Amino acid sequence: MELELIYILALLLTGIVVGFGCGLLGVGGCFIMIPVQYWVLTSMGYDPHISILVAFGTNLAVVLPTALSGTYGHNKKGAVMWNAAVTMGLAGFFGAFIGAYLATLIPGEYLKIIFGVVILLSAVRMLTAKPPKVEENPVNNVIIFLLWGIPIGILSGIIGIGGGVVLIPIMVLALHFKMHEAVGTSTALMAFTALGGTIAYIINGLSVTGLPEYSLGYLNLLQWVLLAVPGVIMARAGVCVAHKMPAKQLKYVFIAVMIYMGLKMTGFFSFLGLPL
Repeated sequence: MELELIYILALLLTGIVVGFGCGLLGVGGCFIMIPVQYWVLTSMGYDPHISILVAFGTNLAVVLPTALSGTYGHNKKGAVMWNAAVTMGLAGFFGAFIGAYLATLIPGEYLKIIFGVVILLSAVRMLTAKPPKVEENPVNNVIIFLLWGIPIGILSGIIGIGGGVVLIPIMVLALHFKMHEAVGTSTALMAFTALGGTIAYIINGLSVTGLPEYSLGYLNLLQWVLLAVPGVIMARAGVCVAHKMPAKQLKYVFIAVMIYMGLKMTGFFSFLGLPL
């Protein structure tokens, strides 16, 4: 099945938005990319279960270069706490292998709902929790970083996310990072979880039939190019804007996008008959 012009344009636009969002918010853009990719693939007639797994695998592959681009920019601003990023990242790398395998065992419709619920819970927690006291120092403990990194990696692999959508609430609320430090460190950490998850989705999909053209396992190379190229370019622009925005305003932009995409993936808008 050929990729029609409308789908190409939708993916290119999504790549632009996601790249900017990665630099701006420290997230891989999973809550934007995955719904768009799933819509493109199912609209082309591919099986919903295969579509969601391809969306997850391709999303993680897109996160990798955009996260690296964003990390470079945040590091220049001194906003990456490398001890946390590397320790949690290595733990997340191996956790993502486990999660990606588990995802192949779960029905596609359930994966969509799990994905949406995780995002909504993270958004609600960010919105309702009291901010950490200013005098509290950020946590700098390798054991704590490992204990957070492994389950985050597993979750990343199961629902095909880089982990930023979950990491930032944890870094701000549990590890007492400042918002800009959480965004920068999350961006660096996502490179690790994205790499582990991408490799696992490729391996787990190598023997699967009914995949879209130009697929390497559950990674679709054509969609990857359309999303990643504009994403890498726009990630640097997002970094520049992020460091000009007040932390509180940055936090609420992050929450608003999370809530919308969480509701979309759980089927809330469809249930109400809303064309959103």
